[in-house]
Amino acid sequence: MSKTFKTINPATEETIKEYSFINDAEADQAVKDCHQAFQKWKFTSFEERANKLKAIGVELKKNKTEFAKLMTKEMGKLISQGEQEIELCASICDYTAENGAESLKDEQRTLPNGGKGLITYSPLGVIYGIQPWNFPVYQVIRYTIANLMAGNGVLLKHAENVTGSALMIEKVLKDAGLPENIFKVILVDHDQSDKIIEHDLVRGVTFTGSAAGGKVVAKKAAENLKKTVLELGSNDAYIVLKDADLETAVKSCVNGRVYNNGETCVAAKRFIVEAEIYEDFKEAFVKKMKAIKFGDPTSNDANIGPMARKDLREKLHEQVEKSIDKGAKVLCGGEVPDQKGYYYPATVLDNLSPGMPAYDDELFGPVASLIKAEDEEDAFKIANASNFGLGGGIFTKDEEKAFVLAKKHFDTGMVFINSFGVAQPNMPFGGVKDSGYGNEHGGFGIREFVNAKAVMRLND
Repeated sequence: MSKTFKTINPATEETIKEYSFINDAEADQAVKDCHQAFQKWKFTSFEERANKLKAIGVELKKNKTEFAKLMTKEMGKLISQGEQEIELCASICDYTAENGAESLKDEQRTLPNGGKGLITYSPLGVIYGIQPWNFPVYQVIRYTIANLMAGNGVLLKHAENVTGSALMIEKVLKDAGLPENIFKVILVDHDQSDKIIEHDLVRGVTFTGSAAGGKVVAKKAAENLKKTVLELGSNDAYIVLKDADLETAVKSCVNGRVYNNGETCVAAKRFIVEAEIYEDFKEAFVKKMKAIKFGDPTSNDANIGPMARKDLREKLHEQVEKSIDKGAKVLCGGEVPDQKGYYYPATVLDNLSPGMPAYDDELFGPVASLIKAEDEEDAFKIANASNFGLGGGIFTKDEEKAFVLAKKHFDTGMVFINSFGVAQPNMPFGGVKDSGYGNEHGGFGIREFVNAKAVMRLND
């Protein structure tokens, strides 16, 4: 008998639907089917692929409302933010359709001895994606669209709690005219997933999730000589310098901490503020965080919805309590509400020091860590001391200086200046250190899983 699992509405704690994992033979056949589809897809023209991607973007927008409602039901994000997610996904489709061929076009080179050289970017085959629940559509679209444009086949193992979203993505891509089996959702457990990684017909693996999960996937892939791209967690530092515009800094930092219920890998998490303005920032920041209301994510009254799962809320609260036990102070929030739904209030902690979860680790929820820095140099020292390096931010009225600081002194994959953002289709997305390796977006992701093939005619 097949093993089953359920999706749960985190706002009501009620079961949405029950699903069954496929068996090993079905999983093996899914890989083979995707490979067979790839054998034809790899010969399609860039123009044909681009037209399919544009059609996917149109189909995503057509289903925007339904997608947003489903994401809210499965993982608790606000309806409006679900709609924003779909708009971003459609823009990724359009950008890749319009620019993908340029990133993949052949390059002619004259060899040192006068011979002729050609560099061509050939697709690898079946690319296996293991994706998380926090952006149920975006996480899938960002690797899928790039790999379809590159000529690869795509398999998806999505997080179990957003299985409905995964299957809806599959339907939308099919309705957009994508050939059968070139994109496939597979409902497999962790042991089966390991076998998919090992499968001879799988040529690359992309994983988004925790650093611990990334190590497991990377090890399994490396044992089988498969290339990986890992987009992992972080505890992004947003540095507020003494000459920052306080209103802009506070507004962006609060939004950066609570957007998507605080469950974003590239969210603002640590707020490192120069001592000269620390108290002023703290007062204004706490005031705004206290005003953040949690509640029904389908209503217009809530600023944040529930956390996606009960175990995630338990882990977050445990991190808060351990930090408090070690001397952290709660400036607002910090208590689990006595009501149905996996809600957690907007929380601010200060008096932090190394050794506390709120200082060292990623807090994946609406909890902000305030850290005082002696000066600018100390602020960057604190920021870069982290094991993570996905994103970060700098607030200062001297924008030119901020770009220089970001370029030369921030050890992260992305930096936002006087603002907060999640992703842009024409900019690379990725991190360093325990935040992973490899890039997506901006013409970078499209080359992660291709073979840069050298073709040469040498002169005697």
